[in-house]
Amino acid sequence: MKFQYSEKKVKLPAKVHAYAEKKVMKLGRYFEDNAEALVVFSVEKNQNNVELTVHGAGTWFRAHESTSDMFASIDAAVGTIEGQIRKNKTRLARRLRQDAFVRSVDENATSFAAEEPEEELHIVRQKRFYFRPMTQEEAVLQMNLLEHSFFAFRDQDNDGAFAVVYRRNDGGYGVIVDAE
Repeated sequence: MKFQYSEKKVKLPAKVHAYAEKKVMKLGRYFEDNAEALVVFSVEKNQNNVELTVHGAGTWFRAHESTSDMFASIDAAVGTIEGQIRKNKTRLARRLRQDAFVRSVDENATSFAAEEPEEELHIVRQKRFYFRPMTQEEAVLQMNLLEHSFFAFRDQDNDGAFAVVYRRNDGGYGVIVDAE
């Protein structure tokens, strides 16, 4: 697994990076060797934040955890991603490493809890829309008028390509555009 580290508003000793690498490597059993992990460390309002993004087998996993201790934040982020993988293991089994879900005894295991049953995906509603061409600004306005957190449209400024605008957690807006 390849690692990248980023630090925002904080300078951490190498032992924190080593600890993060050791913990994230436990996720390596789910991925091939070419997986990538990005760990972003930051400190805000006496909270130690860790944002962990793992990309492997064509799938992205992301966790953001915030505690009073950086090591605890790392542990929580790794636990969150492992939980995401376990919760969706049947859907992910074809994408992840072949032996990713073979149960084995880990000598360092701290938890022997039974696995949670996987939830079935139930699509309860289907809507059909005509996506008319509009600018990104018009799409944001329409999204706000509907009080939605995202809005799909045809981007008039991008030759009618499919796009989605969304409201970010920081209060700003983002846009996802078709890469073709």
